[in-house]
Amino acid sequence: MTEDKDGGIAGPPVAGGIFATILESVTQRIAGSAKGAAVSEVVAAAAREAVDRGGDLIPATKAIIMGVVRGTGATDEAALQNLSQAARVIIHHTADRNGNLAAAIKGIVLGAIAGARLMGVEIAKAASMAAKGALDGASEAGSVTVERVRGALKEPIGGIKVILPEPLSARG
Repeated sequence: MTEDKDGGIAGPPVAGGIFATILESVTQRIAGSAKGAAVSEVVAAAAREAVDRGGDLIPATKAIIMGVVRGTGATDEAALQNLSQAARVIIHHTADRNGNLAAAIKGIVLGAIAGARLMGVEIAKAASMAAKGALDGASEAGSVTVERVRGALKEPIGGIKVILPEPLSARG
């Protein structure tokens, strides 16, 4: 795998397709950087690139989330905060580029579900924090984005009915 001059993924996808390419890129770039702001920068770049490439955002956003989980190596509350922040950034940049928000949120939640064990948290809690972060990112982009994200969260994702954290679920 190679990176282009802007830190994006260059060249054809490796075996396993775009999911594997994004997963490895995000994991390595986060693991090799100082954490914190670098996580947001890596996630933003990966999200912008995924939307700009077109195609299915479900595997792309799932790979980004799983790359964050693997790359940071965080567990428990710290992992949930990273997850929420990554989801916020993905949705914000997906909305900015008029990407498919329903596909992005589905991938985010699927990534949270897949990464829950590695984070040392319950699947439902991981899905809930991913949804919270996604809604935070949607609120930065405006009410139409919030409604689209809320709509995507109404159906079960990966067999999980996503329950929003209390303050968000109380909002109309």
